[in-house]
Amino acid sequence: MMLFAITSAAVVMLVQFAVVFHGPPPGSGPMPIARVADALRTGRAPPTAHGQTISLYLARSDRFGRSDERASVARDRAIAVLIPVPADRIRGYYEWPTIDPDQDIHGSFTIGRRTDKGWLVASVSRAPALGRWRIAILQWMLLTLIILSLLAWAAARRISRPIRRLAEAAKRARLGAPEAIPLDGPREIRELGRAMEAMQARILQQAENRTVMLAAMAHDLGTPLSRLAFWVEQLPEAARERAVADIGEMRAMLSVTLRFTRDDRAHGEMVRLDLGSLIESLADDLSAAGKPVTVETGPRMVLVGDSQALRRLFGNLVENAIRYGHGAAIWWDVKDGCGEIRVDDEGPGFDSALAESLFAPFVRGESSRNRATGGTGLGLAIVRSIVELHGGDVKLENRPDRKGGRVLVRLPIAT
Repeated sequence: MMLFAITSAAVVMLVQFAVVFHGPPPGSGPMPIARVADALRTGRAPPTAHGQTISLYLARSDRFGRSDERASVARDRAIAVLIPVPADRIRGYYEWPTIDPDQDIHGSFTIGRRTDKGWLVASVSRAPALGRWRIAILQWMLLTLIILSLLAWAAARRISRPIRRLAEAAKRARLGAPEAIPLDGPREIRELGRAMEAMQARILQQAENRTVMLAAMAHDLGTPLSRLAFWVEQLPEAARERAVADIGEMRAMLSVTLRFTRDDRAHGEMVRLDLGSLIESLADDLSAAGKPVTVETGPRMVLVGDSQALRRLFGNLVENAIRYGHGAAIWWDVKDGCGEIRVDDEGPGFDSALAESLFAPFVRGESSRNRATGGTGLGLAIVRSIVELHGGDVKLENRPDRKGGRVLVRLPIAT
């Protein structure tokens, strides 16, 4: 909008300046023919008339006309009559020779009268291309353009500022954490803000309904599972052990699913914390429990976040690396205002065509349904949910140096 306003103003001013540039200077007009005849008769330049001054000088030859001036015998005769002298003693060159010879002279001219000492020449030259008056007009046009540009810039900022605030609010909004939508700015922006506010309320309500539905399903499924467990006790020992394990797995899956749904829309207190120290503490706890985890420390990373959620994030990544890659190696760096945390393993890596789909809920990299090897398929979904809560991003890669997979997490550093 700002560029459109400035361009429009510039085009209008250029057109106006072009029209003025090709017109006569303000205050100037045609030179009276009698005044020219009087100057050639007396040899004295008359006072300025209509913004023009007649210049007088002596020339040895009759080649005193300018390249853009042409002869006019009829006008020469008219001037000769006013002096008076014979017509052959007057020779003139005119910018506009076709105008009525008996009328005043328009534009520039060079007229000579033959005398005993040579040609007495009276001339009026064309005004310079950028005279004082044209420079003044151009200056005022530039000043007007600057003023219009400032006004357009102010108007553009007034419109873009609330749009940026809306975009930032939309980035921060997530399930369980409704974001206050700014409702200021022009009328159209306010209407957009109210529409986003209503959309956020609908999404939150639908998420709440989903959680209530899943909780009810988990509760209702508990009763038939308990009855199944009762009847299972009457089975032979070998079959009973397998059936009890399956029922326990079903209960665990219901519990994990319900917890994921609740965690997806709620989080703890957001505080300033040192992410490097948090990762080192997590790695120490896992190493003490016999897990193959190594940490290569990097620069200090301070961010605003939920410490419990972040521990769960990196805990899930380490567990996946150990389960599929036989070990986890964590290291980090700070680039472009973000902390880059890498979790490497020595497993088979990731299929680039399927890497993005692994972040979807209930999608597992291991094709079997064995929980000992494949889990519930919610680990990476939880990871992405927590990363997005903190305004970051996560992606799966293959290590360039040797066989293995890598998870790259980027989180914004606190200013």
